[in-house]
Amino acid sequence: MNAGTPHVHHLDVRGLEPPEPLERVLDALETLPASDHLCMLIEREPRPLYRILAHNGYGHSTTVLPDYQYEVRIWRRAPDA
Repeated sequence: MNAGTPHVHHLDVRGLEPPEPLERVLDALETLPASDHLCMLIEREPRPLYRILAHNGYGHSTTVLPDYQYEVRIWRRAPDA
């Protein structure tokens, strides 16, 4: 892995009932190193999470996979200069 590539941590929350997926991703973000990414796999789009991420300085991208699962990649945004 080169120095510019973030390490990706994976979190599979498929099959968990709300609010457990949200709680697990927020717990994982508390210990996520600043340069790393978290990749969450879930079976429904976690819309409530997006607002929480934006409010707390995280960016995200969501991909719908061919099996209708959602992959959400989360990273810490750089502070505004």
